[in-house]
Amino acid sequence: MKKFSLLTILLLFSAFICLGAGTALGSTGDITSSSLEVNLTNQNPDTARPGETVELTVSVQNVGTKDAKDITVTVDPEYPLSKISSEALEKEISYLNARQDDDEGGVLKFKLLVDSNASAGTYPVDITTTYKTGSGSSATTYTTTKTVYIDVRGKEYAQIVTIDKANIDIAKEETLEFIVTNTGTSPLKNMVISWTDPDGVVLPVYSDNTKYIKYLDAGESVTVTYSVMADVNADPGLYTLDITLTLEDYDSNEQIINTTAGVFVGGETDFDVSFSESDEGEISLSVANVGNNIAYSVKVSVPDQENYKVSGSSSTIVGNLEKGDYTITTFDVASTQGALGAEGSTDGPGTAKASTEGENLTVASVENNPLLVQIEYTDAKGERITVDKEVELEITGGTMGPQTGGPGNSGGITSYLPYIAVIILAGGAFVYRKKIQEKIRERKEKKPGNKKPEGNRITAGSKKPEEQKYVHETSKD
Repeated sequence: MKKFSLLTILLLFSAFICLGAGTALGSTGDITSSSLEVNLTNQNPDTARPGETVELTVSVQNVGTKDAKDITVTVDPEYPLSKISSEALEKEISYLNARQDDDEGGVLKFKLLVDSNASAGTYPVDITTTYKTGSGSSATTYTTTKTVYIDVRGKEYAQIVTIDKANIDIAKEETLEFIVTNTGTSPLKNMVISWTDPDGVVLPVYSDNTKYIKYLDAGESVTVTYSVMADVNADPGLYTLDITLTLEDYDSNEQIINTTAGVFVGGETDFDVSFSESDEGEISLSVANVGNNIAYSVKVSVPDQENYKVSGSSSTIVGNLEKGDYTITTFDVASTQGALGAEGSTDGPGTAKASTEGENLTVASVENNPLLVQIEYTDAKGERITVDKEVELEITGGTMGPQTGGPGNSGGITSYLPYIAVIILAGGAFVYRKKIQEKIRERKEKKPGNKKPEGNRITAGSKKPEEQKYVHETSKD
């Protein structure tokens, strides 16, 4: 019997243990006779962006003891990652030798699309590998799946979705509000919003045109408020605001978003209506545009009301009124309050009943009874506006009735009687004075010593006796 040395026995025992260990490890799947190792070695960009593509670099290495062939690697993306139409999700490697080193193996690249509305986060992607070992009928097929993770950053974007108030009155302090919304999928920080009016018509007051927003989460909105005023000399119309929004992105790089918005300058106006004067049955009203905007197609009306009645037209078109302009309108107005105690004018003691015909305006009838006046006009935006005003009528004394006559009317020749009486008296005085003057002149001519004109002188010798007698009697007188 051949003897073995102790060293030989130890070497044989070590080999046996190693072989057994190799077989055991292979049975667990960590190291087998056929094993491919798949790894994600690179992602470009390092953090994927919504709406953009991301490229994945995958390494495939045969770490088993048998050669591998017909290798297929498939990427299976899920939302927010998806396939690009021009890019394949499945790629092949024909052959990989066994026991490859780290610098050996196959390298595959896949491109995926990131959804434009993806939120920031880390998303899984499964990579499935299928390969064969052996040949012929003894060939064996293996399938393995490995999950890798893709970092996606959110979309940094904000926009001004609306302007809460886009109508600014002239020369009046107004509130201008911008609503800024983060329409991206990532939080925004260190935002700066500013605006300018290229025409210099709208300007901020009490502060500058810059506001700061420290943090705005995805989907949230914030209201930025300014106090503004439009130039008093501005023409009504639509003006442009240039708005700039500055923010920091994921990498703290500055992004600038420029946009424009329109604001309408000019709005409603106001009027002052006052009693101007009154004449027989008419009242005149002074209508002034006391606002800061022009009023187009102005119409002044006296509507139906309890205490007054209008004879004839109750409306007057006065055209356009610039700011500061005024006009005079005239209406035939009568009182609808009948006198107490008149027949058919009372319902009971101390109760006045309105007359449907209209009475003369008196101090009593207009006292504490303002006249309602309506003013309709078109503003600079083309909208029709109605303004109601109350006017206190001022009747200093007597009555003022409508020109058209009717119950209580003092129209016709009666209203001229005072003038006729004055004329008659003046004429009578003139005639009486004329007669008095003629009598005084005649008396002066008949006094003794008054000489007659030469043509009428008669001497005693030239006259007949009866003529001389007449002269004597005349002289005596």
